[in-house]
Amino acid sequence: MKKWLTMISLAATMLAVSACGDESAEGENGEGAENGESQTAEEGQASEGAEGGEAPEMPEPDLEDVPDVVAEVNGEEITKEEFEQVYTGQFQQASMMQEMTGEEVNEDELKQQIADGMVSERLLIQEAENRDISASEEDVDAMISEITEANGMESEEDFFAAMEESGMSEDDIRAELEKQVKVEGLIAEEAGDVEPTDEELQEAYDEQIAAREEAQSEGEGEETEPPAFEDVKPQIEEQLVREKEAEAAQGLSEDLREDADVTVNL
Repeated sequence: MKKWLTMISLAATMLAVSACGDESAEGENGEGAENGESQTAEEGQASEGAEGGEAPEMPEPDLEDVPDVVAEVNGEEITKEEFEQVYTGQFQQASMMQEMTGEEVNEDELKQQIADGMVSERLLIQEAENRDISASEEDVDAMISEITEANGMESEEDFFAAMEESGMSEDDIRAELEKQVKVEGLIAEEAGDVEPTDEELQEAYDEQIAAREEAQSEGEGEETEPPAFEDVKPQIEEQLVREKEAEAAQGLSEDLREDADVTVNL
């Protein structure tokens, strides 16, 4: 199963680590990032900075009003330290998007979104534990390899070194990823058969082609021949699988929250 769910705490940290690595690389050789949506955003930022002579200074998040205990989930605390690690990474990504769109980051709204996401994450972790879903060392190792490759790092040692600079030891990372493996097992159990039918694949392809043609008719994007169905079928299949898994995860977390004892202190 493709990894659709990245634990929000580790994901935020990886965003920060990836951003720092890309900025360093751009400073050395002028090349932009090659992989990932967050890196694509950084390419635009680097380009703007190059035109102006220097990269724009990134704003700092406002964390003064964050309480010591951000939320409680069935008696388990989500601490200020945990929240700040996640929020800082997400704020950095939102700030990079702001550089491109010109829209100001609404920190109050972002804080609430992050808190709600962390509550949902904790509920899924608790449910995975309640169902005794296991995570093997091989599964954790495979996920480490996947994250290392996705972030363009040459080796797992580079990945661990970068994460250590952000305050996470190898043991911390493995513990987080073990939780992720368990949650993915939970989602797989909850979602059941997510293999798209031929009809679903064709429908998704037709919708994408229609959206492409509409954009081109409005003068957005270069007019080119659309890709053949067979050429993009694997990507469409992956997209539909992830959508079904995400729907299952969202539905489960909403059900769990209805019966849970949750307090958010923001």
